[in-house]
Amino acid sequence: MEYSKEQLEKFKKLGVGSFSELALITPNGYEDLRLGSKLIPHMPQIIDATIESIYRAPKSIQITFYAHNFSHAIQGVIFAPKPYMLHQFHIGQRNYFYGVIECKMGHCTIAMPKKVSAIGEITPKYKSTLRSDVMLRFMRANLTIENLVCEGIPEDIAKKAVDIHMPNEEMLEQKSLSEESLEALKYIELHSYMREMRKKRRYFDSMLKEAANIDAWIDSLPFRLSEDQQKAIEDIRGDIRSSYAARRMIVGDVGSGKTMVILAAAMMALPSRSILMAPTTILANQLFEEASKYISHAKIALVTNKSKKEDLSGYDFIIGTHALLYRELPEAAVVMVDEQHRFGTSQRNMLEKLVASGSTKPHYFQFSATPIPRTQAMIESAHIDVSLITTTPFQKDITSKVIQKQNFKELLEHIKSEIALGNQVLLVYPLVEQSEMMEYQSIEEARGYWEKNFDGVYVTHGRDKEKEDVLLEFREKGKILIATTVVEVGISLPRLSTVVIVGAERLGLSTLHQLRGRVSRTGLKGYCFCYTNQKESKRLESFCDTKSGFAIAELDLQFRKSGDLLKGLAQSGKEFKFVDMANDKEIITRVKRDLGI
Repeated sequence: MEYSKEQLEKFKKLGVGSFSELALITPNGYEDLRLGSKLIPHMPQIIDATIESIYRAPKSIQITFYAHNFSHAIQGVIFAPKPYMLHQFHIGQRNYFYGVIECKMGHCTIAMPKKVSAIGEITPKYKSTLRSDVMLRFMRANLTIENLVCEGIPEDIAKKAVDIHMPNEEMLEQKSLSEESLEALKYIELHSYMREMRKKRRYFDSMLKEAANIDAWIDSLPFRLSEDQQKAIEDIRGDIRSSYAARRMIVGDVGSGKTMVILAAAMMALPSRSILMAPTTILANQLFEEASKYISHAKIALVTNKSKKEDLSGYDFIIGTHALLYRELPEAAVVMVDEQHRFGTSQRNMLEKLVASGSTKPHYFQFSATPIPRTQAMIESAHIDVSLITTTPFQKDITSKVIQKQNFKELLEHIKSEIALGNQVLLVYPLVEQSEMMEYQSIEEARGYWEKNFDGVYVTHGRDKEKEDVLLEFREKGKILIATTVVEVGISLPRLSTVVIVGAERLGLSTLHQLRGRVSRTGLKGYCFCYTNQKESKRLESFCDTKSGFAIAELDLQFRKSGDLLKGLAQSGKEFKFVDMANDKEIITRVKRDLGI
């Protein structure tokens, strides 16, 4: 709907963009401006008073009021008065004043009395960038059931939302919003957000509208694809056949087999070209090796910073790092980005533009190994299609345990026995260098102990320019790897059986799960130790009892505000004020249905 110039100006000052968003600026309290005849101490009240005397002290104004409605003298005091206040009060003047009245031994006082002109009703108070009287008038004029209905809000929800701003006596006594009011605000918040997301979604003609039949290829694989893998492949098949360029996010747990879905997408695109961008050289190499193994009949190129520049137009499938962004790329009908959250939005957009042709666009698929709650997937679907791979092709056998200082001796014995078996151990520390703020050792403090007592110790971290080379050498020769969370995503370490996470309570459960996912990649018996100085941690115990990444994401919602998690929403960084993703699935479902998403 169209907004007037005045409305748009006020919207801008308030930081909102619609009547729906205006409804979400809820009152931070209510003022009872009705004139009463009974004096109630400790409560803000209106007095109908004549000023009998005024005494101006250096840092205050003291005023004697005679309150006609209470037939009582009341002493008023204004501390640190502003200049304009000095001219507001005159002896003999009769007016309405508002403030909290206190009485002791029959002596009553009113602190910081405020002159009011309109009385007789309960009015909402707002914390806002507009002056209080201007805000009240603007809300009353614009926050109407009709305006909300025009924006697609159902009438029953609109009425409940408007009622919050039209208080009655019952609401005056309530200390918080009623359940009904809260449900209405949650609906409006989700509706407003998802409607905007849907508006931002643009549709372009696709460069490819035919999907090659890959049933024979799937049957020829030496393993059976999981149901979730097959469902994701079906989703992509439907996307490629569409006349519109797809935008889909495929979210899978660690080890869920996303690589085979990537290869299936490249196969379905043939004889058209596909391009895949991965965040690290190690990942790009691993994907290149897998592609060469399973789709050997296709011409596959690997592009990294170390690759020689060559004409890539003769290849069917180009796999590379961000080095792709600095090459002359041929037209491609399918663009894929692995671990999409590790690239900036501008990098992802740049890759699409490099391979697009005229007004048509490639199909775009982004992959993520960070499981998200189903509720978040439902919300994201307003602007991008989402496929979830919630199962893994084989069950990992990983024992997870919370340990403390007193368990260190046992931990050492475990590490020695794993190394004796030819397995590898990962020690994750919270910091690279010492910090007074941190009660745990840093990498630099801890490495001396491990290097003195063990051989084959390797060290790396996020600031280490050689980290990929260190990881590759460790994979072949190492016994213990000391690192920060740099290894959360990336290299496959087939002999890694144990991960020890120091200061585990400081990390999100999803990060802990990513780190745990580094071990037991090839069916080894795995171990994950969460080391903490806390005497007990229900959160870490729950993590140890939970294996599925999607269940972990749900746990994460319960243990911290859903807003924290939503900061990771790639397209917006949106943090919700009322919506609780852990418990509001029904409202999300209704909003999606009402919006036809």
